[in-house]
Amino acid sequence: MPHPLVDQLRFARSEFLRGLEGLSEEEARRRFLPLNCISWNVGHVAWQEQTRLLFIGQGIKLFLLLDVLCARGKPASTPPLDQMVDYFMKIAAKVDPWLDGLTKEDLLTEVVIEKTPSGMLWGTVLMRLTYHYWYHLGENAAIRQFLGHTNLPQFVGDIDQQAPYRDL
Repeated sequence: MPHPLVDQLRFARSEFLRGLEGLSEEEARRRFLPLNCISWNVGHVAWQEQTRLLFIGQGIKLFLLLDVLCARGKPASTPPLDQMVDYFMKIAAKVDPWLDGLTKEDLLTEVVIEKTPSGMLWGTVLMRLTYHYWYHLGENAAIRQFLGHTNLPQFVGDIDQQAPYRDL
């Protein structure tokens, strides 16, 4: 059974994706300054998982384009939503088996980046990613309201079934 932090990360992912339902390509690429567009937000969280969990965690980088289009600090872009969702899904699928294997001890281990201790634990990385999803999920909901969307998903969804509290 995955660690509870892994369950929470996966729940945040699913809620993030639920917030994209019914969104058109054109709407996903529209910017309301100073905000980024929704498609960038999708690519950005994919970039985060790829950077932290695939590259730092496993030495794998699937999509170099994310480093150009959606990395923190890069110029604003409006990438295609379908491509960003595809990258997101492929990264998550590659990350998931690694996440399933994480133990309590692993999550208490310091992250090492290019042979240098980072001062951050793997458990903190999972929490940061989870909270990062919720941040951008809220931003996406605001953008959808600017777009005039109504009847948006009510957050938080079915946490009782998908990621209930459980002790270790």
